[in-house]
Amino acid sequence: MTAPAPPMRGGPPDDAPPPDAPWPPGPHPDSEAGGDAGEPEEETQEARAAQRELVAHTPGFIFDEAASFGGSLVAGAQHGVSAGGSARDVFMGGKTEIHHHGTASASTAYVSGEIPRQRLDALASVFVEGPSFAAALARLRDERVLVLSGAHSTGRHAAALMLLHHLGVPAVHALSAETGPANLGTQLTAPGGHVLRDLPLSRNRPLRDTHLYAARDRLAKTGGYLVVTLENSPFLLGVAPSAWEPPQATAVLRAHLADLRKEPGDLAGLLALGPVRDFLARGAHRPAEVARFAVEVARYDGGEQAAARLADFGHAAVEQQCREWLGDPEATLRDKAFLISLAVFDQAPYVLAAELADTLYVHFQRLQHPEQPPEIPVFGLPAETRLERAWAEGEVRVETTKWGSVPQFTARFKKENTPRVLLGEVWTGHPSARPALVSWLKELARDRRPVVRTRAAAAAALLARADLPSAMELLIDGWAVSKAFGPRLTAANTLTLAQFLDTPVVLRLLTQWCTDTHWARRWTAIRAFGLLTPLRPDLAGTALSALAARARAGGGNRTESNNLVDSTALLLSVGARRGEMLSELVRLLHHDTASVRALALGAFVRACDNAEEGALVEWYADTGMYETDSARDLATLWRTALGDPGQTRGALAALHTWVVLAESRADVAQALELLLPALVVTADDHRRLSHHLVNLRTPDGGARPAVADRLLRLLTPSTPDPSRS
Repeated sequence: MTAPAPPMRGGPPDDAPPPDAPWPPGPHPDSEAGGDAGEPEEETQEARAAQRELVAHTPGFIFDEAASFGGSLVAGAQHGVSAGGSARDVFMGGKTEIHHHGTASASTAYVSGEIPRQRLDALASVFVEGPSFAAALARLRDERVLVLSGAHSTGRHAAALMLLHHLGVPAVHALSAETGPANLGTQLTAPGGHVLRDLPLSRNRPLRDTHLYAARDRLAKTGGYLVVTLENSPFLLGVAPSAWEPPQATAVLRAHLADLRKEPGDLAGLLALGPVRDFLARGAHRPAEVARFAVEVARYDGGEQAAARLADFGHAAVEQQCREWLGDPEATLRDKAFLISLAVFDQAPYVLAAELADTLYVHFQRLQHPEQPPEIPVFGLPAETRLERAWAEGEVRVETTKWGSVPQFTARFKKENTPRVLLGEVWTGHPSARPALVSWLKELARDRRPVVRTRAAAAAALLARADLPSAMELLIDGWAVSKAFGPRLTAANTLTLAQFLDTPVVLRLLTQWCTDTHWARRWTAIRAFGLLTPLRPDLAGTALSALAARARAGGGNRTESNNLVDSTALLLSVGARRGEMLSELVRLLHHDTASVRALALGAFVRACDNAEEGALVEWYADTGMYETDSARDLATLWRTALGDPGQTRGALAALHTWVVLAESRADVAQALELLLPALVVTADDHRRLSHHLVNLRTPDGGARPAVADRLLRLLTPSTPDPSRS
């Protein structure tokens, strides 16, 4: 086992630059680069493939909710249940807290003893039985002992209390949490009902049928009843639990509103409100969440502020839940590591979230107990139970991998904004966890799997949105100045997604880094601009200006130059801006710096040498050739590239790509027939293109395509068809 990870800083150093200052030159102290010396590792992935990978593996909630966060974790509105707010059974995390009207405490925990009758009556006034309640009640009345099992935070404890209440027992006693299966019968000394909440079980501490027989004998003597609640467990030996199913959210909301408003005529109007209908339509809700929402609905007075509170409730409820998860002293470090990992790998294969959660758990153990070697249980709870506790769900989906499409069990939170809220809460609300989280994300960035690296970047982008200086200092800049290709790409992906989310300062930072003194920062910014523009077409002009500025500065090695051309070529993949970008590249042909002219031609040629779906050739055949300015600019770039000694070979290879594609696509063939005459201005143009078409072969080395013959006839209409070779 490796030694404990060294402690890391929790924020930027005292001498860190302000957001509007250039990033300091030189290597990051935590980077893998070790300085600016030495050649970078050879790039192993072109920008076009990196962009596809980024889009394929970035979590959907970033694309769906970009720049649309419902409030700040630090400064946003906080909505909770106040001490004088609600007389309802509120389920927060794994514990039940009974809130009531008046001046009493907002939450009362029962260790053992009789539960006050008024509390039971208050709960009864808002309790909704649910589909499995009647069967459970009949079984309890007949057997005296009932094991009530169900998913996490679905109201099992409230159901247990109401089962006993419906039996009319003189009192309900809460048994000590220390009660175990073996001594269950010895605790049932008082008459009436008994409830044992969330009995912890394990392989070495199962609940057996013999334990229930002993309890039943004791209850028969006292005339009592017992309900034991627990989550779905494999450690029930000979015990058939009664499955608890929560009631519908609409019924729960109606019951709470009836108790709060007291005017039956108000209910229909409140339930018909737009934000209320939206809330109920968003899928499953925990009873606790519905109870808190009922408080806000009951406060509705028709004003704009009340309507805004209802609309914002979903986000506020998720914030509250995330705080409770992370702050729950009874939850283990492994449970919290799984929640964080699931937030990073939301809508990804469950096995990734589970596997890498244990990796994070190791980092947490090293941080909290550096003197002890980390340990990971080899076996544990089934996936369904872990997802239930996280208020998440799984489904089998067909996932595309490099080995083909395969079915995989994927997991996601039921509330789509949970991942970003949870990660932001960890980063800003629990800074002591940062060293472990930072070490973990750095480890993910070195993973060989693209989905893992991309998810690390997406998580870092969310952290940057919550606290940019810390994310830059602890993660992004260290990746950006690495000699290794993988971390630099992770940095580029992170900054791309951070800007996609409109994180302040990032665009200015990328522009500055394009001409930074450190080659790796330049590489990172250049790649980020290429990745960003297809996602944010409105930034295409800004990106081209920054990339051209880098070309104008000169210098750099072959890897950096190749990256610069690759990223500039991606600007021509933005459908809505292709005509504008062609015009800008033509303008750069007249620049007084040769390196800028070379960038414009090199990027154009690289964009042309692509036959994938949505490529420049497809756009030209579909749209561009019908736009006068675009057709003229494209012909100018083609003719200039073919005649430029530094670009001729690449331009002819790109033309070969178009001709081969034209053999199978009539629209591309028509586009080429319209384009080719515009490329022949001089005798050299004619000789070059004729020679290329005469010697052109299919990709498999076969005979010249027929479309090449048609193009040759366009070049020399008065001469006979050249002999086929």
